[in-house]
Amino acid sequence: MGTGGYITASRWKEGNRKAKELKPCVFEESLVAISETGQTIGTFSISVQMSSYSPEGWEEEDCYIVCAKSKGTIDGVPCTTSITGCITKTLETVEQHTKESVRFREHPVETRTHVVKRQGQLFVRKTIVERNEEIHIDTFSYKCANLHGLVSECANFLLLRMMARKQTVPQDAIFLSFDNNHHIWTSTYNALGFQKQQVGKEEVDVFVIERAVHSVDDIPLIWQYYFLSDGHLSRRVQVGSPAIMVILKMPILIDTDEPDPRPVFDKILLDWEEDPELYSQFLDRKEELQASHATYVRRHPELSALLADFLQLLLLRKPDDVVTFAAEFFAPFSAQRPPCRSFQSSDKPSPFRSLSSQQK
Repeated sequence: MGTGGYITASRWKEGNRKAKELKPCVFEESLVAISETGQTIGTFSISVQMSSYSPEGWEEEDCYIVCAKSKGTIDGVPCTTSITGCITKTLETVEQHTKESVRFREHPVETRTHVVKRQGQLFVRKTIVERNEEIHIDTFSYKCANLHGLVSECANFLLLRMMARKQTVPQDAIFLSFDNNHHIWTSTYNALGFQKQQVGKEEVDVFVIERAVHSVDDIPLIWQYYFLSDGHLSRRVQVGSPAIMVILKMPILIDTDEPDPRPVFDKILLDWEEDPELYSQFLDRKEELQASHATYVRRHPELSALLADFLQLLLLRKPDDVVTFAAEFFAPFSAQRPPCRSFQSSDKPSPFRSLSSQQK
């Protein structure tokens, strides 16, 4: 099956690469199953935990372990379904185990399905067990290159939580998914808007998402999920099922830690002469420099003779540019000046004068 028709879903999944979008989705929750007569007939729980996996011998990467389990009684027959999967940050399924059991009194039946990704292939093994004996096994595989946009059942719970937190569903959200027989087909997501729901003694706003899983040989399976603002599931309805899943009391909502905005400080005009502390620092520094200069002069008596020669030559020459004249006079005494011969040509250009001024 090609992937040309699933661009929107693929882009939506690729857009949620950042781990910070999945971090608030890591929590556990539980609901109860209520029959049409209002009796509690089972439980339903979902948990998401951080973990890591090693893809085919490479270094370990972060992943999410998603576990969902429902347990109840239908027409007096105990039924249990459990799904456990390893999901990457891009919502790709690395491995998934599904177990469905129906405990008839004389004839218990269990269906086990194992999905695993290896060497560019997605392998599926489906086993039917009756009275602890494997009576039927199906194995098949798909090329991962043809499965862009695949959302397994475990990945579905993460995707729903992200949509619920954003309180939006992408337009034309179409994904690849497994049908009841684990054949690749499509699933669609639609937003049904906001509704009011009574949870305990509170009436809360919930965001409703409808998911339809289409099948090759059967009618679509349709679920309606009702979410609180932080992604907690408050109600789940399977169209055509006599039971619904609900929460009995409000959970503690998850707050997303947002960084505080950077503080903005107004510029204050600083007058150091009027500030006592700054002016005191200025005077201390001034005295420190004066003492340092005085010490240097005492330790270098040749400095007085050099200054006397400079002033005498200055009075004799009376140059127009005193600064340049001083630079040329003191340059030979600089410690950073490279060594040179004692006698140099008098017409050598000075580095302190422009070329035009030396040609005059």
